[in-house]
Amino acid sequence: MATIKDVAERAGVAPSTVSYVLSGSRKISEDTRRAVREAIDALGYHPRASARTLRSARTRVLALAVPRTPGEYRAIDGRFAIDVTDAARGHGYDVLLMTDGDGVGGLRRVARSGLADAAVLMAVEERDPRIGVLHELGFPAALLGHDDHAALPWTDLDWEAAVALAVRETAAAGHRRILFLSSAEHEIAARRGYALRGLDGARRATAETGTEVRVLPSHRGPEALGRRLHEALTARAAPTALVVQHLILLPHLLDAVAAAGLRVPDDLAVVLVGSLPDELGIRHLPRIDLPVAEMSTAVARLAVEAIAAGCDGREPASQAPSAPSATPHHLIRPRMAAGPGIAPPP
Repeated sequence: MATIKDVAERAGVAPSTVSYVLSGSRKISEDTRRAVREAIDALGYHPRASARTLRSARTRVLALAVPRTPGEYRAIDGRFAIDVTDAARGHGYDVLLMTDGDGVGGLRRVARSGLADAAVLMAVEERDPRIGVLHELGFPAALLGHDDHAALPWTDLDWEAAVALAVRETAAAGHRRILFLSSAEHEIAARRGYALRGLDGARRATAETGTEVRVLPSHRGPEALGRRLHEALTARAAPTALVVQHLILLPHLLDAVAAAGLRVPDDLAVVLVGSLPDELGIRHLPRIDLPVAEMSTAVARLAVEAIAAGCDGREPASQAPSAPSATPHHLIRPRMAAGPGIAPPP
């Protein structure tokens, strides 16, 4: 097992310098700090004693892990980052934003260097590899979204119930041919929880209502999305309603509807699932909003409680992967937003 002396030798610094980097007790140049962190990662050093000291000292920082692909923008990520920051401030915490593509390396660096007291994970996947790292390091955490296999606190919209509700309400308005635009293909392939549960909700509502619900995966590219929608909306026995879970490219989606010669809602009813509250330009559409503020408040509280559990000597959930049903969670039931109802078929 690597020691602090091994780290110091690999980084070319004194052991005391490694301690300063871990504790943050002295100002260290960024080059030296980077060398020490690279040595820690290369050797797999786990500063157990330092971690205990740092947890007792408390940085009053939460690390918000938001996997990002360079060049892509998601308004939902920014909205959550702001609301989680506001909620954390209410507990006396600041927020450190982590944008590693896979998040694993970033979590290791944050946990080992003592930059934060706990992590909040977004874009949670089924059997998310980041969760294994949290268990390994015993680092407190809470999830925005959830993995049924993970013994970690979480909060989430009930996506299965949300999509099922949207389809049921659309069927109740008289629609018998419904197109469900699901989350994008890359989100389904990554097994993101909200994407998979949305598909489950569409299947459930199809069986419950007896309607014809065609599932069309969305696409991250506007042109590909437009082609798919145009083909589906102009097909023989075309749908009379469109239920949308993937909202990132909503303006392009509405452009595609117009290009197909359809008017909303006269020719095509459009129902949104997971829209941002108070987003401009969608108030004329029936929708189920994503409760960003409620989820952010809940996840900040769950993360702070996880920190307190570790400091009080109790085993935090991130160290107990065998009992997911025993961990606290906050599941939010969906509801249709106040506003226009779903128009009947033309």
